[in-house]
Amino acid sequence: MTGQTSNSPTGPRGLCAALASIGAPILALLVLAAPARANDAPASDSAAQHEHAAPGDASADPHAHHHHMLEAPPPVIRSTISYSVPDVTLVRADGERVKLAHELDDGRPVLLDFIYTTCTTICPVLSQTFAEVQKRLGSDAAKIKMISISIDPEEDTPARLLDYSKRFHAGAQWQFYTGTVQASIATQRAFDAYRGDKMSHAPATFFRGAPGQPWVRLDGFATPDALVSELRPMVAQK
Repeated sequence: MTGQTSNSPTGPRGLCAALASIGAPILALLVLAAPARANDAPASDSAAQHEHAAPGDASADPHAHHHHMLEAPPPVIRSTISYSVPDVTLVRADGERVKLAHELDDGRPVLLDFIYTTCTTICPVLSQTFAEVQKRLGSDAAKIKMISISIDPEEDTPARLLDYSKRFHAGAQWQFYTGTVQASIATQRAFDAYRGDKMSHAPATFFRGAPGQPWVRLDGFATPDALVSELRPMVAQK
């Protein structure tokens, strides 16, 4: 990654304003996700590991840091970065094998994140945010490309991703991708999003106005309002 040009919290009123602009659907997800517990713990260095907590060990909660993040979200940090897209093949939820570079470069602005379908904390919030962006853009949503890439490709088959997309009423412009573990990790590394395993992932959203332009990276829970305000000027040029 090269060319970082800015690194500052978004929003003039800080965290309170960010939470206020999230909207009822996402706040509801935050509340519902907070008490959730998984019976898994992180294993080795893979994007698609199974996690197993010791029976009776109430303290072994692999989602603990995610619950804390949901209860007290950090400020969103905005950076502008030039990423080199790897030459990898992914599989769309419709079963089509595609080159990532081709999917990113159809001329439309791109909004991208990394998720996995069995996530009960961060990913539902990220996906609901995308759903809200899609809703607020209305017919203009077709003028952008929305991409969600699985970090758990061994579990996230195209069929599972298709079911997941229906949960969030994804339109034709919002596509979901899986593939090999190697392809997933290479893609995560290219966007500096790889954290060793799926239990260590952190919320981040990426967007770019056109092929060849640098990416804007938002670390933290970017709100629909923040994303729509960034995307509308790009859409207006289409």
